[in-house]
Amino acid sequence: MEPSARRDGGTAPGTDAPGFPAAAAASAADVAALDARVSGCRACPRLVAWREEAGRVKRRAYLDWTYWARPVPGFGPPDAALAVVGLAPAAHGGNRTGRMFTGDPSGDVLYAALHAVGLASQPTAVAPGDGLTLRGVRITAPVHCAPPDNKPTTEERDTCRPWLARELELLRPTLRAAVVLGGFGWQALLPVLADAGWLLPRPRPAFGHGARVRLRAAGGDGELVLLGCYHPSRRNISTRTVTPAMIRDVLRTAAREAGLPARGT
Repeated sequence: MEPSARRDGGTAPGTDAPGFPAAAAASAADVAALDARVSGCRACPRLVAWREEAGRVKRRAYLDWTYWARPVPGFGPPDAALAVVGLAPAAHGGNRTGRMFTGDPSGDVLYAALHAVGLASQPTAVAPGDGLTLRGVRITAPVHCAPPDNKPTTEERDTCRPWLARELELLRPTLRAAVVLGGFGWQALLPVLADAGWLLPRPRPAFGHGARVRLRAAGGDGELVLLGCYHPSRRNISTRTVTPAMIRDVLRTAAREAGLPARGT
C-alpha cells in the first residue's frame, strides 16, 4: 500500500507498515479519530491474515454473519472514569461483531457483571446497535486484532502499543481507575501507563486477582488505581478460577475508586 500524504507535504506510513500505529495514533485528536484509525490498521501481517481468514471460514452458528474482520477499537465514552483492559478480540467474538467483548462467552460474563453493578445498560452484548451503553466505563485491549490461539506475539503487542498509549493519554483527564483482565494485559499495560504519564513503583507490581496499586501522575495532578482481575475466559469460568461474583466484586471496587455509582456497594 502506498504511503499517505501528510499535511506538511511529507508522507506517513501506509496502513500495512509497522510504523503506522505509532504515526497514526500520535496525531489522533480525540477518541473518535483514534477509533477510526485503529479500524484501518494492517501493520501485523499474521494478524491480518488470521482475522480475515476467520471472517471467511465462519463458524456454523454464524454463517449468515458478515464478519467485521478488522481491528476492533475500544468501546465506551471518551470521558470514562474507569477503563477495563482485556487481551485481544476473539476470532468469532469481537472480530465478528466489531465491538470489544461482544458475541463471545467471555463477553457474556463481563457484560452481565457490568450490568449487575450498574455500569452497563443491559446484561447482554450481541452486536453494535443492540442498545448497549456503558456508564463511565471504556473497554479496550493492548492488541486490537484477533490472534491465533489467543496468543499475540511480543512483536505484535509492541506494534499495537501506540493505540492503547494514545487512548490512555486522551482519557487521562477523566480516568481514575483501570481493571486489567489477566496477566498478559497487566504486563502489556504497565509500560503503556508509564508512557502515558503515570509513575510505576519499583519493583513493578505483580498481577493477581484483587491486586490494587495506586499510581501517581508524573505531573502530580492525580492518581490512577490499577486493579487486577482474572480473565473471564471460558476455561477460567468453567474451572471456577474466577466466578461472576468475583468479577462483580472487582468492578464494584473499581467503580468506587473511579467515583462512579455502582449497585451493591
